[in-house]
Amino acid sequence: MVMSGRKRVVVFDYGFGNVRSAERALVRAGADVEITRDYDASMEADGLLVPGVGAFAACMEGLREARGDWIVERRLAGGRPVMGICVGMQILFSRGIEHGVEAEGLGEWPGTVGPLKADADHTVPHMGWNTVEPAAGSLLFAGLDGDTRYYFVHSYAVQDWELTSTNPAMRAPLVSWAEHGAPFVAAVENGPLWATQFHPEKSGDAGARLLANWTATL
Repeated sequence: MVMSGRKRVVVFDYGFGNVRSAERALVRAGADVEITRDYDASMEADGLLVPGVGAFAACMEGLREARGDWIVERRLAGGRPVMGICVGMQILFSRGIEHGVEAEGLGEWPGTVGPLKADADHTVPHMGWNTVEPAAGSLLFAGLDGDTRYYFVHSYAVQDWELTSTNPAMRAPLVSWAEHGAPFVAAVENGPLWATQFHPEKSGDAGARLLANWTATL
């Protein structure tokens, strides 16, 4: 039974995400959570969270098989909140390139997900705790300072933000950055569409606060 005043969030279950970890973190953040790929539940929820682990192309294939691409598109067309995590963020961009193979993403934002560059001081995958430079005016990072660390596990990222033209009547996307050898996009807030490259569900108290910030906007 849904408790009064709590936001209803669906964690979209298409076989490519840590759905149980996401569920626990969202419950901790104060949401009522359902893990499902059901169309009606996904469309009617206050928020839809799309997790993702593994390869870009495989995640996209799984999402399409579950009609998740259509659900995300329809929710956003109606201004209904969607949040992507890790590869669930990456597939929101136009394309991903892994091992020289290019795959088409959802295309909600222009840009290419490509390999992080390893050097003597920065190994790949980027695994562990790192800081994020929040965008000015961020609601996602409200109450979290620049020294806060979040948990990352990834070998690929968007390293150039390509969305340059925006409707002057609309708020420009807020892009937050992190660095591992070079800067990369760590989070985006763009109207009803938010996303993080790191794993808030694995980021302890900071991740719980961040998810609570998201659910408070639903």
